[in-house]
Amino acid sequence: MRFRNAGRARQHAGASTPWALAGALAFAGLLAGCGGGGGGGGGGLPFIPGPGGGTPGDDDAIVASSSVAGQCAAPRGGINPATGIGYPDRAGSLAIEKRWVRAWIDETYLWYNEVPTTLKAADYATPVAYFNVLKTPLTTSSGRAKDRFHYIYDTEVYRQLSEAGVSAGYGIEFAFVRNSRPRDLRVAFTEPNSPAANAGIARGAKILEVDGISVVNSTNTTAINNALSPDDLGESHSFKLEEAGGATRTVTLTSARITRTPVQNVKTVDTPSGRVGYLLFNDHITTSEAQLISAMNKFQADGVQDLVLDMRYNGGGQLNIASRLAYMVASPAATAGKTFERLAFNNKSPFGFQPPLPFLGTSRNSQPLPQLGLSQVTVLTSPDTCSASESVINGLRGVDVRVNLVGGATCGKPYGFYPQDNCGTTYFAIQFQGVNNKGFGDYGDGFTPNCTVADDFAHALGDPSEARFSAALALRSTGSCPVPVAAAARAAPGLEKAEAAPDAGPTLLLRSPLRENRLIETD
Repeated sequence: MRFRNAGRARQHAGASTPWALAGALAFAGLLAGCGGGGGGGGGGLPFIPGPGGGTPGDDDAIVASSSVAGQCAAPRGGINPATGIGYPDRAGSLAIEKRWVRAWIDETYLWYNEVPTTLKAADYATPVAYFNVLKTPLTTSSGRAKDRFHYIYDTEVYRQLSEAGVSAGYGIEFAFVRNSRPRDLRVAFTEPNSPAANAGIARGAKILEVDGISVVNSTNTTAINNALSPDDLGESHSFKLEEAGGATRTVTLTSARITRTPVQNVKTVDTPSGRVGYLLFNDHITTSEAQLISAMNKFQADGVQDLVLDMRYNGGGQLNIASRLAYMVASPAATAGKTFERLAFNNKSPFGFQPPLPFLGTSRNSQPLPQLGLSQVTVLTSPDTCSASESVINGLRGVDVRVNLVGGATCGKPYGFYPQDNCGTTYFAIQFQGVNNKGFGDYGDGFTPNCTVADDFAHALGDPSEARFSAALALRSTGSCPVPVAAAARAAPGLEKAEAAPDAGPTLLLRSPLRENRLIETD
C-alpha cells in the first residue's frame, strides 16, 4: 500500500502514544497543520536482513539499505501480527539502524539530493533523531518548509490504529479558533447517533471546562487531552459548554465506538439562477463511495446546475474515492481518456513504473457512475482540506473544470510515501508527488481561495446562511466575493467570536491519522 498522508502525528520519539504528543503540541500552539499521520506495520519494499553486525567501516558511508536492514539494537522476537510470520530483526546496533535510515533516504526520498551532506550520524543519539534531520532544508515560495511531512510512528501502535476500523470517542470533531491561552475550542460538527449528538451538542458550542479543568486557561494539558481524546471505550468525562444564546451547561459523555458518516447534509437549494447541490464530505473512506453515489443520483434527479462541495474538514483518504468523485462532478467529454493523477518519483526510485490513475467511471463493484456534467464546481476549503481532497481540486483543474474555492487556503500536500518499518519504527519520508493531467502538482503552499471567508460557527453546516456556503452562492450569482461581514455579526449571541486568522482557519484538533491518509490501493 502507498499512503498520501496529511495527518498530524508523531514527528519525534518519546511520546507514549501519537495522540498524547499531538494533543500536547496542539495546546502548546505548535501543532503544524497537515503534517504527519499514519502508516503501515511494515509497509514499503520488502527487505532481506544483512549478516549480523552489519557492514564495517565509515558510519556515514551510504550503502544499500538492504545490506543493513533489520539489524537492530533491540531486535523484536515472536510473530509479526501484521504478516503472520516472524519479525526479520537480527542483533545489530543503533549505528547500523542509522546507516539504514541514511540509505533509505538516499534511495527513495523525493529530494534526496537536497539533504545536507554535512550531517554526521554520530551527532544524533537515535535513528529517529537522525531521520528527523535527513530532509530538505529548502522552503516554498511563501517561506514555509518544503517538507512538513517527515515523521515516524511506532510500528505496533500504528498497526493497531490502522486495523481499528472504528475508534473510541464521543462523535465530536473539535476545532481550535484560538489554540493559545485564552483558548477557544469549538465543536465543528458531530457524528449522527453518537454520544455527543444524542446529548444535543451542536456545532459552535464552546468547550469551557473538562472534568472541572479550564480549557480556556489551564496549563494542565495532559488532563485536558485525556478527556478530549479518550484511549478506551467506556471512559466518562464531564464537559462544560457555552452554547447559542450564552447559556452554559455541563454534560457527561461516555466514549463509545464511533462509526463515521463521511457524507452528510445532502441537499438541493433553489436560487434565482438555478438549482445548486450541497454536500458535506468529511472522509475519503470506503463507506463514502456509496454515499457519494447516492448524493450524485439525487442531484442528477433534482436537475442541479451547480454544486457546492464542502471539504473544509476533509483531510483525505483513498485516492480512488477522489478520482470517482471528480468523475461524477465532470462531464464524459472532460474525463474520457484523461489522467486524474500521475505519480512522479526521484530519478533513481526503486519502486518501478506506476501507471497513471484515470478518472474512474465505475464503482468498486463495477457499476457505472452517474455524472453531473458540470463545467464548474465550488469547493469550501480550509487548512484541514488536504491531500486526497486537494487531488479532487487539482484533478478537475487538470481537465479544465473550473474549481472555485471559498474559505481558507488548503493544506498544501501533493506528496506521498511508502511507509517502511525497520526495527519497530515505521518511517515516512516523501517519495512521490502527484501531478494532474496537465502535469501540475506544485501546490506546496496550498490552493488559495477565490474568496477568503472565516468559518462560521453560528450556523449549521449546509445552512445557506452559513458564511462560506453563503459566499459560494454569492460568488456563483454575482461572479465576485461578498463584502466580509463583521465577526460580531457572525457570532451567535453570547458566543465569543475570535477574529479570523489570515488563512481563515481554524484547524481541527486530534484528528485520527487514519482519517488523514492519502491511500492508493486496488479495489
